[in-house]
Amino acid sequence: MNEIVAWFRHLSQTSGINLTIVYDPFDRARFLRGFLVTAELSVVCVLGSVIVGVVGAWLQGSRMVWTRRIVQGYIQLFRNTPPLVQMYFFYFGVSNLLPKTTNAIGLPQPLVSGFIWACISLTFFAGAFNVEIFRAGIEAVPSATIEAAEALGYTRFQSYRHIVLPLALRVSLPALNNNLVNLIKTTTLAYAIAVPELLYASAQIWSDESNVTVMMVVLLFAYVALVGLLVFLMHKLEHRLRLPGYSR
Repeated sequence: MNEIVAWFRHLSQTSGINLTIVYDPFDRARFLRGFLVTAELSVVCVLGSVIVGVVGAWLQGSRMVWTRRIVQGYIQLFRNTPPLVQMYFFYFGVSNLLPKTTNAIGLPQPLVSGFIWACISLTFFAGAFNVEIFRAGIEAVPSATIEAAEALGYTRFQSYRHIVLPLALRVSLPALNNNLVNLIKTTTLAYAIAVPELLYASAQIWSDESNVTVMMVVLLFAYVALVGLLVFLMHKLEHRLRLPGYSR
């Protein structure tokens, strides 16, 4: 390990490729902390947006007109406005309406942290697209399948949970995969509200070390790794859930 650190330090001195995240413990800790925050933000938003999509698609089939209108209004609001504007709305708008708390030295601080607001904002943003993705999947399920479930005594919820949703999920996976990839890339917007994610940590490092180009390349490969992991897992899931007539 010491030889690797010494080699990267020598590389910086001889070629100008200044990878301080390898040989500087402080920069390495900052970068790893930012990577973990981005990973945590991505996992929370991916799971949250999928849940929002499943519930929203269910509510779109409600027999109550106002329920369908509320869901449609939510979709139009979050799908047709920029995600950065939505994040600012939650962080600067809604947050100011909530009571404040005090920190250890008695200074006021927001009740909800920027990380949580980023999770909420990005979950609702991606969830709006997921609702439409799951709705399209539900509409692809043959009506005869639903009628057969009803003939067997399934309630609407039981039919949705045990028959319609599993089949719709298989149809929706390619589009869902694309939306979740975009969601992970959109997590960089959390930088705007000072969430210490990967871009925020990298910006701090290149401001201190003046190694912008090197850190940009590192940042590029870090996001390729994150997105690549998601795509790999989604393809594995798609292969595992494959059924004749419902997937390629």
